[in-house]
Amino acid sequence: MTKQPHILLIYTGGTIGMIKDADTGALKAFDFNSLLIKIPELRLLDCTIETISFKKPIDSSNMNPKYWADIATIIADNYSEFDGFVVLHGSDTMSYSASALSFMLENLAKPVVFTGSQLPIGDLRTDAKENLITSIQMASLQKDGVPIIKEVGLYFEYKLYRGNRTTKINAEHFEAFESLNYPHLAESGVHLKVNTEQLWQPELNKALIIRTAMDADIGVLKLFPGISRPICEAILTSKLIKGLILETYGSGNATTEPWFIKLLENAVHNGLHIVNVTQCIGGSVNMGQYETSSQLKSIGIISGRDITTEAAIAKMMYLLGEKIPSKEFQFYFETPLRGEMSEK
Repeated sequence: MTKQPHILLIYTGGTIGMIKDADTGALKAFDFNSLLIKIPELRLLDCTIETISFKKPIDSSNMNPKYWADIATIIADNYSEFDGFVVLHGSDTMSYSASALSFMLENLAKPVVFTGSQLPIGDLRTDAKENLITSIQMASLQKDGVPIIKEVGLYFEYKLYRGNRTTKINAEHFEAFESLNYPHLAESGVHLKVNTEQLWQPELNKALIIRTAMDADIGVLKLFPGISRPICEAILTSKLIKGLILETYGSGNATTEPWFIKLLENAVHNGLHIVNVTQCIGGSVNMGQYETSSQLKSIGIISGRDITTEAAIAKMMYLLGEKIPSKEFQFYFETPLRGEMSEK
């Protein structure tokens, strides 16, 4: 007889962990030790659940690399004892955190499923119960005693996505997330349907390594018509920035104003790593397709291809934190490390 999967629920904060006081209507933090009392449906799941909470739950707007390291450390410390992990997290920055954890957890071979909700767990129409219950089910899926999901996922409103492919697209709808450049990993309907051919397949014989040295000295520059030279100069000549995510138009196009190209060229020459990602929520950068992007390619701008801005930020922090040599940086950024971008 195979043993029941053992799941660790990690509560970091966010709407999903709030409950409304019936008398005052005020939201207060939920006691996750009483989870099975509040959500008796969890008893029907074919798994055992333990919970661990941040000492002080944080709003996801305050999420940062230190908290990412805390989550990664909790997972690493409990890795051998549990078969899967569910991280409860505020939805606003969940895509950033799921992306960061995918890089921090090297050789991950068990599920780490991020989830949250748009309404508190005690609300009459809450989406929290379904998201929580199905996330635990997803993390419990096994075949011959081996987890089926072996990557960082994000579950929301009936779909499991690859975490580092997601973007939050709606602040009000229950369908808050989308993965426009990669198919979802699983779907919850009458049955749980897993798209096995889309799953990340790590090497199973390697030990988990956590990489928490994220370097946050980076910036994001979103282009817009009429962007001013002084603003670009302030960013591109700064000695404080080691990496820059450049959000360009369409398939990677930017203004061809000589001053702009020269600023980029000088910045690259001075050691700034600049990655070209598209402002569009779907699609890919294809530098050289148009004249407006061929110059970027020629001066050494890195192609982010179909990576999301959230994953590009996490990957930049990760590679800088690992102190990848400058001459190898472009190679590693343009190489899919955790399924965060498509192959060339």
